[in-house]
Amino acid sequence: MLDTVYRDFGTGYVPRWHGDIVDLAGAYLVPPRHTLLVAVDSEGQVVATGALDSRGPAHPPNPRPLAERYPSGTTAQLRRVYVRPEHRRRGLARRIVRDLLAFAAADGGYRAVYLHTDPAVPGAEAFWRSLGTVVHDERDPARGGQGIVHFEVPLAVPAEAVNR
Repeated sequence: MLDTVYRDFGTGYVPRWHGDIVDLAGAYLVPPRHTLLVAVDSEGQVVATGALDSRGPAHPPNPRPLAERYPSGTTAQLRRVYVRPEHRRRGLARRIVRDLLAFAAADGGYRAVYLHTDPAVPGAEAFWRSLGTVVHDERDPARGGQGIVHFEVPLAVPAEAVNR
């Protein structure tokens, strides 16, 4: 995960954005409605991750209408869906998202699935568009945009979308 924030995002570790990365247990393993999935290769190297928690987007920094539409507690937020570049285009992210959505559906208390992505990361926007719907696009800096795109993914994504 840290590799991704340095390599793909170019931001490096920013505590207010990435605190969950250094406390994976506290963020995803201890809370009962949260989870973390990790894919490893045959040599035991982490090649993909994905997480889910029950926190909706906070305002600020996100626009108030998003925070109101996706409240904490009833919103499953997909986070940290990362695949190492040399392992991309093999279906790992789709499988992780499928399993995260199954976890959210089994919980029974989630009403929506939300995520945001950085469209500057190669393939990220196209991947999420294949699974969900854009609910807010913040790429216009003249309107105070942060350069991210917000999505809603149905709790029950059609099998053909996640099994490609």
